[in-house]
Amino acid sequence: GDPFKEFHFHYNVGKNPGIMCPKRNHGEDCPICDFASKLWQEGVENDSATLKTEAKKLFVRKRYYSPIVVRGKEAEGVKIWSYGKMAYENLLGYVLDPDYGDITDPEDGNDLKLMYGKASGASYPTTDIRPRPRKSVLCDDAIGGEERCAELLETIPNFDNIFDRKTSTEVKEILDVHLSSDNG
Repeated sequence: GDPFKEFHFHYNVGKNPGIMCPKRNHGEDCPICDFASKLWQEGVENDSATLKTEAKKLFVRKRYYSPIVVRGKEAEGVKIWSYGKMAYENLLGYVLDPDYGDITDPEDGNDLKLMYGKASGASYPTTDIRPRPRKSVLCDDAIGGEERCAELLETIPNFDNIFDRKTSTEVKEILDVHLSSDNG
């Protein structure tokens, strides 16, 4: 199937590592989206950079996830890799480039070389992804062959069950606690 799974999260709400957005992920009401939009509008109306900055912190963020197998650690099974928009666009460029073919094919795909780090003088780290030019089999005889490959492919997690899906009511409660702790 599609190797790219897209989810939307709200960050900076209490001590939560990320809250799945009910609106963007499931088409339901999202109190955080509503609050952030009102905060933004108030910032625009009052020409308040502070309010707009606080609203931006609450806006939904898009994250991408893919199942991966780390070379040299195949025995650990399928892992989930999380990445942002720029890495996604980089990967999509390779996937759509006919010169590479299907880089995700278990029999005739490409391994990806991932370089992550912060360049000297840069404010943020960057991720550089390049497909290795040589085609490679996901599971050769050294790894366990076709039988092990079938096992790996069967263990790809169901992405719908990875994250804690909260109802709109639960999200509102989390937002209310966050806002009351900020004011206290």
